[in-house]
Amino acid sequence: MIEVVISAAVLASMYGLVAIGISFTWASIGMLNLAQGFIFTAGGYAAWVFAEFAISAGISGPLLSVGVLTFGMLGSAVAGLAVGSIAFLPLQDRDNFRTRSLIATLAISLIGTQVWLIFFGPQNKPLPPVFGEGRIEFGNAGISYGQLGTIIVASVMLGLVILWMRSSRRGLQMRAMMMNPLGAAVVGVSVRTTGMRVLAISGALTGLSSVLLAQIFFVSPTSGVQPLTVGLIISLAGGLGSIPGTVIAAGLVGLAEAVTARYLQQSLVPFVLFGIVVLILIFRPRGLGGLLEDVRE
Repeated sequence: MIEVVISAAVLASMYGLVAIGISFTWASIGMLNLAQGFIFTAGGYAAWVFAEFAISAGISGPLLSVGVLTFGMLGSAVAGLAVGSIAFLPLQDRDNFRTRSLIATLAISLIGTQVWLIFFGPQNKPLPPVFGEGRIEFGNAGISYGQLGTIIVASVMLGLVILWMRSSRRGLQMRAMMMNPLGAAVVGVSVRTTGMRVLAISGALTGLSSVLLAQIFFVSPTSGVQPLTVGLIISLAGGLGSIPGTVIAAGLVGLAEAVTARYLQQSLVPFVLFGIVVLILIFRPRGLGGLLEDVRE
């Protein structure tokens, strides 16, 4: 049972970063970013390119690990800005922005998969282990360095982003956009500048998730499909725009996937996840975030 809980925490950490990026984007600029899978893959390939260069140059150890994580986040942040330049800036002041941006980001996702296939081929690309290959044993269970590192790094990064949003001027502008975009624009907050900042930050979180997930699987042209699907499920279940709700939903979805894969079959995981989000939305149309708001009231 302990190993199931650990697996659930690891899954929640990786998929939760993607879901929070989706929620950030929706709450701030009203764009459901279906190109998040493309952004995810961009981070994985950026980390792989750096790793190949660093290993050939004789770089190893902590420097290699920090570089892989950093370049993964940078690659996805740049991809997020590229998506914003195509699907946000030209469409932000147009009618039906949400529908237009939805179609634009879907197109970017589909085209992006073919671009990765052309440049990197269909072969899977492995990333070096950034947390080492050891394992900590306790009793009849244990946790690997990779699992422990994933949970710690994801939690710390999310905590730093939330702290920055609460304490910095730029972060307060983001929070104002999330609460009331029109009111924020009235008091002088630049919708376009803040929106692009949101896309870069959500991209960086997604890039971190890409590197962490590649510790278990590999980087491939379609490696962002599964994280995008699960990220959307978590965002919907948590309530689009609700960060606390998204965190709770990530834990619930991670536990459901870990239990299903362990005691039933891996092939049943998608059915269980979609069943969870359907049940939540039937009884709580605003997701778990709406439930939290009702409790506070």
